[in-house]
Amino acid sequence: MTVPALLAVSHGTASATGAGAVATLVEAVAARLPDVPVHAGFVDVQQPDVPACLTGLRGRQAPSVVVPLLLSAGYHVHVDLRDDVDAAVAGGDDVTLGGALGPDDRLVDVLEQRLAETGLRDDDTVVLAAAGSSDARAVADCETTAARLAGRLGRPVAVGYIANATPRVHEVVDAARARHPGRRVVVASYLLAPGFFADLAVRAGGDATTAPLLVAHEDAPGELVDVVVERYRAAALTAAGAPRPTA
Repeated sequence: MTVPALLAVSHGTASATGAGAVATLVEAVAARLPDVPVHAGFVDVQQPDVPACLTGLRGRQAPSVVVPLLLSAGYHVHVDLRDDVDAAVAGGDDVTLGGALGPDDRLVDVLEQRLAETGLRDDDTVVLAAAGSSDARAVADCETTAARLAGRLGRPVAVGYIANATPRVHEVVDAARARHPGRRVVVASYLLAPGFFADLAVRAGGDATTAPLLVAHEDAPGELVDVVVERYRAAALTAAGAPRPTA
C-alpha cells in the first residue's frame, strides 16, 4: 500500500513570525519522514483549509493522515477536524484523524527547557498559560500538563487561560503573587508558536514569561518533532487495519 500522506494541521495565525515557526516544525517532520508526503493545512486564519488540502490529496489515490498541531484536543479536534475527515471519508477518501499533541511528557520537556532559558529560580512561582477552550476535554488536557510540569519541577503549577476558559492568566498571576509576596511569578507559555496569544501571555503580569514551544528563527525542538511523528505513525497503523472506505 502506498505510504499515507501526512497533513499537519495547525490553528493558523496572522503573525508572520508565528507562521514561520510552525512551518519550521512541518519542515522538520518532513525531514524526519523522507518517504512520506508531508503537507500543511489550517483550521482558521490561513489557507489552505483542511477540505481544500484533502481534495488536493485525493489525486494520490492513497491514504492520508491528519495530525492536529494542537496542544489539546478541544473543539477544533473533536468537531472541526472530525467533521472535515468524516466528510472526506463519506466521499470515498481514505483519511484518518490522528491525536492532538498533548498531553505528552515530551511537551513538558520543552516547557522545562523554556523555563530554564528564562532563568527559573528555586523560589519562583510558576503559572502555566494555555490558550483555553470551551471544550472541557481540552481544559482537562491542560490541567494534566500542569500536573506533569509540577511533578517535574517539584513545585505547584497553576493554570491560567488566555480565552474561552477560566481562570484567566492574569487572575492566576495576581493570586500567586498575593499568596507568595516577594516571590517572582514566572509564566510558562503553553502555546505552540509566537503570535497574538503569546503576546497576551507576556502582558498577563508575570515577572518573566517564557517563549512558546516553537521559537522564531530556531529549529523546532526534537521532542516536538517526535510527538508529531508518533501521532502520524499511530494513526497510519490504525488506518492500515481498518476497512477501506467505499464511495
